[in-house]
Amino acid sequence: MSSLIVEKRQMRPGGEIHALPAWVYNNADMTRLELERIVLPSWQIVCHVNSIPRSGDYVTLDVGADSVLVLRDRDGGIRAFHNVCRHRGARLLDGSGSCSSTITCPYHGWTYRQDGGLIGTPMRESFAGLDRSKHGLRPMRVDSAFGFVFVCLTGDPPPVSKIWGRLGEELAVYRFEDMVPLGPISVDVWPVDWKIAMDNYLESYHVPIGHPGLFRMFSPDYDDQASVPGVARGVSWLRDTESSNWSERMYQRLIGRAATQLPEAQRRCWRFYSMLPNLGIDVFPDQMDFFQVLPDVPGRCIVRSGLFGLPNASAEMRAVRFLGNRINTQVNNEDKWLCTRVQRGLGSRSYEPGPLSTLESWMFEFHNLLRERIPEARLPSAPRQFV
Repeated sequence: MSSLIVEKRQMRPGGEIHALPAWVYNNADMTRLELERIVLPSWQIVCHVNSIPRSGDYVTLDVGADSVLVLRDRDGGIRAFHNVCRHRGARLLDGSGSCSSTITCPYHGWTYRQDGGLIGTPMRESFAGLDRSKHGLRPMRVDSAFGFVFVCLTGDPPPVSKIWGRLGEELAVYRFEDMVPLGPISVDVWPVDWKIAMDNYLESYHVPIGHPGLFRMFSPDYDDQASVPGVARGVSWLRDTESSNWSERMYQRLIGRAATQLPEAQRRCWRFYSMLPNLGIDVFPDQMDFFQVLPDVPGRCIVRSGLFGLPNASAEMRAVRFLGNRINTQVNNEDKWLCTRVQRGLGSRSYEPGPLSTLESWMFEFHNLLRERIPEARLPSAPRQFV
C-alpha cells in the first residue's frame, strides 16, 4: 500500500479496511460536490495534439454544465476557452471540426478571433458604450503532456508531467507524441455512478473472474505495480501458454512480429495507468487508449474514450489492432455489465461496505480523496444537509 493509504486508512474492529458507504453512489448532493471539488479543479484530458493539427481545428469537452473549447491557433499554439458566447451564453461549437479563422456564435453572430478576442458584433451601434476588449472568450488553463491536451476549469494543480513524475518516463519508449487518432473520440453512457466505474478500473482483483479472456492471455497486473501520489500503474505480462480463444491466441502469436518499433520486452506487456480522479490510460504494444469517466447525474456517468497509434499500415499491425480491439471491446462490455450489477446491488438495504483487499489499494486512495474533499462521505448514511 502507498504511504497515503497507510496514513489515512480507516479501520473497523478487527483491523479491516472498508470502502465508501453505499449512499454516496446515488446522491445528488454528492454528485454536485464531486464536480465542484474534485473534477473541475483537476486536469481533464481533451484530445491528442494530432487531433487538432491545423489552424482552426478544435475539439470540445463537456464537464457537467460546463463546456470547454480547445483549438489550434494561427501561430500553431493550443488554446482553451470556455465554450460560451459572452453575449447571451449560447454554446459556440459542438464536437470537433475546423472553424477557419474565426469563431462565430450561431445565435446573434458575435465573432471571436482564435486568440479569443471579440472582433464582430452585429448592429454594434445598438450597444451603448460597448468595449469589445472586455468581452473576449474566457480562457482556461491548458497543458500538453505525453502528446495529449489537458485543461483545468477551476483549479491550479501542478503540471501534468510533474504529477506523473517517474511514471511518465515509462511512456517515452511508446512515442505518444508521434501517434495519430485511429478513430473519432467516442462517448458512451453507463447506468452507473462515475465512482463505480473508477473503482472498477482502479483494482484488478476482479480480473481472474470478471475478465477470463485477459486472464487467459496475461498475468494479473497486480503482480507488477507502481505508483506516485495520484497516479498508479499495473503491468500485465503475456503468458507463455497460448489462449484457447482464437482471437486471443492469434494476438499472442502476432504481436511480437508486429510491434517492431518497441524493444522486445515491451512487446510482451499491456500497461494500465490511472490518474485521479477520473482518467485511465491503457498502453499496448500496437496502440493505446484513454478513457475518461465524467459524472452525469446520480447513478449515471459518461465514458469518453479515444484510440491512438503510430502510423503503420503493415498487414501484421492491421491484424493485431483488429484483434486487440476485438479483445478490448469484450473487456469493456464485461466491465460495464459488472459495474451495472454493483450499482443495482448498492441499492439494497441489506448492504454494508465490505472489507477491502490490499489488491484494492488504489481504489482506497481514490476514496480517501473523496473523504478529504467531501467529509460527509465518511458518514454511514446521507446527511440532511451538506456543508
